[in-house]
Amino acid sequence: MYQPAQFVQPSLEAMHGLIRQQPLATLVTLANDGLNANHIPLHLSDAPLPFGTLRGHVARANPLWHDLDPEPEVLAIFHGPNTYISPSWYATKQETGKVVPTWNYTVVHAYGQLQVVDDASWLRSQLEALTNQHEAAFPEPWAVADAPHEFTEKLMEAIIGIELVITRLSGKWKVSQNQPPCNQASVAEGLSASGQLDAAGMAALIKAGVKNGG
Repeated sequence: MYQPAQFVQPSLEAMHGLIRQQPLATLVTLANDGLNANHIPLHLSDAPLPFGTLRGHVARANPLWHDLDPEPEVLAIFHGPNTYISPSWYATKQETGKVVPTWNYTVVHAYGQLQVVDDASWLRSQLEALTNQHEAAFPEPWAVADAPHEFTEKLMEAIIGIELVITRLSGKWKVSQNQPPCNQASVAEGLSASGQLDAAGMAALIKAGVKNGG
């Protein structure tokens, strides 16, 4: 990933936060017929330090788990807020006219070797951890144990676990840090009024940068 210095995200806490908030990963692997990409929700565990472990599952019918070169690293990509930035939002547009459109985004790349886990106890624990994380905000959270045991056991026969111990993490926060504070503030205002998907989240990230000195 191309990483200009001003867009590098050095905070492990921020990268872990994005992974937990946006757990649907694009998992890129090397198969016998070339690169393959699957879209899989992954649950992050903090251990082992420093980067943690990603765990998930795929259908047994998915060739990912058996058509996999075990040697190369795999790449899990997690996308955070992303938005189009109109040049009309820049405060300096009226002064110089030297402005162009761009795209702001946040993203985390997680690397490691993918392991296949064919173990019913591990798989149930993974399903419970993933479900509990995403049900926690509901007033009456659903749990795996709420479904009949025989029913879930039968469904589990059709899936298999995957695990990636993260060996390196790369985060990129392109949130207008390359603009002067006046443009950062005006872009945040423009986003807030735009109604774009992710606009509120991106505006908050830009305002946080302004508050911290750009």
